[in-house]
Order: sequence, then C-alpha cells, then structure tokens
Amino acid sequence: MILESITVSNFRNYNNASINLSDSVNVFLGENAQGKTNLLEAIYVLAMAKSHRTPNDKELIKWDENYAKIEGRIIKKNGIIPLELTISKKGKKASVNHLEQKKLSQYVGTCNVVMFAPEDLNLVKGSPSYRRRFIDMEIGQIQPVYMHTLNQYQKVLQQRNALLKELAKQKIKQLTMLDILTEQMIDLAAEVVFRRFRFIHLLKEWALSIHSSITRGLETLDIRYQSSVPHVLEDMDLSKIKAEYENTFERIREREIERGVSLFGPHRDDLKFFVNERDVQTYGSQGQQRTTALSLKLAEIELINSEVGEYPLLLLDDVLSELDDYRQTHLLHTFKEKVQTFVTTTNIDGIDHEMIQQAASFNVNQGQILEPCD
Repeated sequence: MILESITVSNFRNYNNASINLSDSVNVFLGENAQGKTNLLEAIYVLAMAKSHRTPNDKELIKWDENYAKIEGRIIKKNGIIPLELTISKKGKKASVNHLEQKKLSQYVGTCNVVMFAPEDLNLVKGSPSYRRRFIDMEIGQIQPVYMHTLNQYQKVLQQRNALLKELAKQKIKQLTMLDILTEQMIDLAAEVVFRRFRFIHLLKEWALSIHSSITRGLETLDIRYQSSVPHVLEDMDLSKIKAEYENTFERIREREIERGVSLFGPHRDDLKFFVNERDVQTYGSQGQQRTTALSLKLAEIELINSEVGEYPLLLLDDVLSELDDYRQTHLLHTFKEKVQTFVTTTNIDGIDHEMIQQAASFNVNQGQILEPCD
C-alpha cells in the first residue's frame, strides 16, 4: 500500500499544500510548530477519518475557515484509489474512487496506517483508556464493523449511566428501562470483548517474536487482556462471554443503582504486559517499557499485513529522537523496502544515514512544503 500523493486545504496551519511522495521513505524536516506533525496527522485522518491528537474535529479546520479537505491517491494491489475527506462544522463527508460513502465505517479500512509518536511510548505505563483506544483504533482498521458495534455500545452505556444516575437520586423508580438497556449493553459488550480477545491473540503472536529479536532472546513478552468482568477468558466463545456478563450484572444490580454508574464492561477493561513473567507496568525499567511499546507497534504492522494482505503506511512523528541507537536502527531496518514510511524530525543528526540518503526529504516552514531537497 502506497500513498502516491496528498493534498490538504484549510487543514490546521495549511492553506493549500500538495506533494508527490516517495514510495519508500519520506522525511519532513523543520523546526517545531511549523506543520510537520500536522502533515502526518493529515495522512492519519485521511485513513482513519479521525485524528490521533484530538476528538474535536473542529480543531482540524484552519482558523476562520468553514471546512478542511484532505485528498490522497493510494496505490493498492487492485489499482489506484483516490480518497477524499471533507471536515466541516456539520460533519464529515468521505469518498472512495469519487463515490461518497454513506457511512464512515465503509470508508475506514481503505487505507491502513500505523502511527508511532512519543506519546505511544506511554502505551505501557499510561492510563488504561490509552490502551483501550489503541485496541479500538487498530481493530477498526481491519474490521470496520467493530467500530459500529463499539459506537452502539458507547451510546447504550451513556443512556444506562444517565438512567442509573436518576435511579440513585431516587427521581425515578421504574426499573423496566434499566433491564432493557442492560440487555442491550450485554449483547454489545460481549461482541466488543470477543473481538478484542481475538485481536490481542493475533497481536501477541507477532509481538512475542519481535520482542525476542529486539532483546536478542533475553526477554519473553506476554500480553493479557484483562476483563473487568470476572471469569471472562480468552478461550470463551461469544455465548459464554455473554453468560458471564448476565451473571455479573444480575449480581451487582443494586450496587450499580446505589452508585449511579455502570461498574463493569469493555469501558473498564485493560491490557497487561509481562516481561519474563514480571509486570512491566509496575516493575519494568524504562528501557523494557519502551521496548514493549516498540514491539507492539511493529507487531501492529505485521498483523495488518497478515489480515488485509498489504502493509500499512508507517508514520513516525518525532519518535526517532526518543529511541536509543539500537532500538532506532531496529525500527528503521525491520520494514525497510517493505513499508512506505513518513518521518518528522527537526534534524537528521543521529538518524541512520543510509536510510536518509535513500529518503525523499521535504522542508516544512510555516505551513509551506518545499520540494524534496538533496
């Protein structure tokens, strides 16, 4: 999968910018706050129809403008596919091959990306919500229907929490609606967790060998999905997961009414990482935590390739400066000549010179992109 070109209009600090891209490595050079990260974000948004930096789409639109537009041409095994995404205050419009898609779930997955930014190094030691978002965004790329299920779950969860809050205040006493929402929530939650289990199982298969390679065989990585519902396990089918949810919600019904909030579900689940059987989040060194995060990102790339039959675009947003020479070299060379890569950096000092010599380098200055420099 190759992004042949990209055009942005009224996006962040860009008025209009259009560039043709190398099918190998593209380096965006420039000082901070010039638009390098915005360019990578535009590629990410073109693929995912949402930003990795903000949930507020209005922030993507240039100040005093009514809309932002991103256009790109991707080359896949079955030919060239034009993509177009327009973001306005009314919402988003997405087109594939000049045909508008009725649902964003029909658009997402046409182009696959893996973003690796400094904040991703906090994947291991950061908050559970960060790890849940990581899972959800990646499953959504290879199984667009998952995002529809997750969105439905979040809507029902919001309605259920609002009802529980009213019950806690004793403003209403009718429990029929709570039973209906609980049943809907159980069905959707079981589906979300079932798909998450499958994704983690596949991710772990790739991550274990990659982690072993990075650590020269000295460390063994394990990844475990931690359900907030007791006794929900990876080897369960959908019906068994649903049964465990039903038992749990029946048992805690009065406690939830008393607390005024849903106490269990995918929105409270987490990922746990173990290196040589020790919890990396609690006992791992910073180096082990970073190696685990790197292994996950590299595994993500291989997993997408194995599921969709093509490698995704790799976006490295100022992450090379955060990695030591050994991890940096491993990252750059693992997918050399296999994955189209985009790198942002303030300078090329310390970055693998062989790779830079082969890269197309663009200077970025105040929302302007200069042609590839020698």
